[in-house]
Amino acid sequence: MGLEIEYIEGQTPLDEDEKEGLLIESITTRGELDEFEQLNIEKAIQWTLGKKWKPEYIISEKFVKELHKRMFCEVWSWAGVFRKTNKNIGVDKYDIGVSLKHLLDDCLYWLENKTYSDEEFAIRFKYRIVTIHCFPNGLSSTTKCNSKSVCRDSGAGLESPYLSKTKMRCTYEKLQPTHTGTKIRDLHIAFTEFSAS
Repeated sequence: MGLEIEYIEGQTPLDEDEKEGLLIESITTRGELDEFEQLNIEKAIQWTLGKKWKPEYIISEKFVKELHKRMFCEVWSWAGVFRKTNKNIGVDKYDIGVSLKHLLDDCLYWLENKTYSDEEFAIRFKYRIVTIHCFPNGLSSTTKCNSKSVCRDSGAGLESPYLSKTKMRCTYEKLQPTHTGTKIRDLHIAFTEFSAS
């Protein structure tokens, strides 16, 4: 296959077998890939707008997979399918389903019991789903869209999942000690991305 991708530091490289899942054979550069992915992502975002889902649906494995599939189905054959290889980020490939189930169960519990403020709920959800890294590619876009859908429709009370940098930093500092073994840089990137999205 002719796709050659130059990765920026921190990006998750695709394995050769994952590259073989490219559905548009004419794509040969990172720029072309980004352009086609962006078009597909915009269609998925349109799909989410104006919809109101129950928390049990948007906080489910089915929704996480469906969202990823809709965001990348015109570009990648593996869209909506959990990764089958280990990456430079994320849990072991065999632990994805269990880790995601724990996160989603925790989210439902947090909502039912009003465990966290709206802001902290949003940040914890985004942070945890990033650390799982369910799919081979598209983590940033899928996580942003998934987080926004969860915040908007879950009953967490957020009209908008955008947080001020001050609130982001305070919540980040509270979470930091509870996740030993996590690269602080990765945690910081996940949180600052959320406020910039």
